[in-house]
Amino acid sequence: MNRLPKVVTSKLIRSQIAAIAFRQASSSAGLTTDQLISRIIRVDHAGELGADRIYAGQMAVLGNTDVGPVIKEMWDQEKEHLETFEKLMPEYRVRPTALLPFWNVAAFSLGAGSALLGKEGAMACTVAVESVIGEHYNDQIRQLLEDDPEKHEELLKILKKFRDDEQHHHDTGLEHDAEKAPLYLGLTEAIKAGCRVAVWVAERV
Repeated sequence: MNRLPKVVTSKLIRSQIAAIAFRQASSSAGLTTDQLISRIIRVDHAGELGADRIYAGQMAVLGNTDVGPVIKEMWDQEKEHLETFEKLMPEYRVRPTALLPFWNVAAFSLGAGSALLGKEGAMACTVAVESVIGEHYNDQIRQLLEDDPEKHEELLKILKKFRDDEQHHHDTGLEHDAEKAPLYLGLTEAIKAGCRVAVWVAERV
C-alpha cells in the first residue's frame, strides 16, 4: 500500500484540525438572530466577491484557451451570487467586511497564480475553494434551520441553491483534470487552509 509522505500527512492532520476549529468558531451559539444573519450575509458577500475575483484572475490567464468557456460559465454564476448578496446587504442593513480591498487583490492573485500553473492548476484551485465554500454554506444552512426555518425560508433557498452551484463548480474542476495539477494535494490543502482563515476573519471584521 502506498503511504503518504509525513509532510503530506501532517498537512492533512492540520487541515482537519482547522476544519473542526472553523466549525466551532462558526457556531450560532450565543448569537442573536440579527447577529447570525449579519455574520452570514457579510461573510458570504466577501466569499462571493473573492470567488468573482479568482475567476477573473483565471480568465486573465486562460480566457483564450480551450478551458476559457468552462471558467467563464462558472464565473457568470459567481457574478449572480455576488449580485444577490449585494442586494441583501442593504435589505438586512449589513455592513461589508472591512477587508474588501485586500480580498480584491488577494483573490485575483490566487486565481491568476493558479492559472499560471496551467488548466490543471486553475481547476485545483477551484476544487479547493469550492470545497470550503460548500461546507461553509452547509454550516450556515444548519444554523438557520436550528434558529427558525420558517423565518429564514427565503434565505435558506438562496443558500441551498448557491451551495449546489458551488458543488457543481467543484465537480467541474475534478472533471477537468484538477488532480493532475503539480503537487495537487499540497496545493489544495494550502488553499483550503487559507480560505478557512479568510472566512473566520470576514465574519468578524
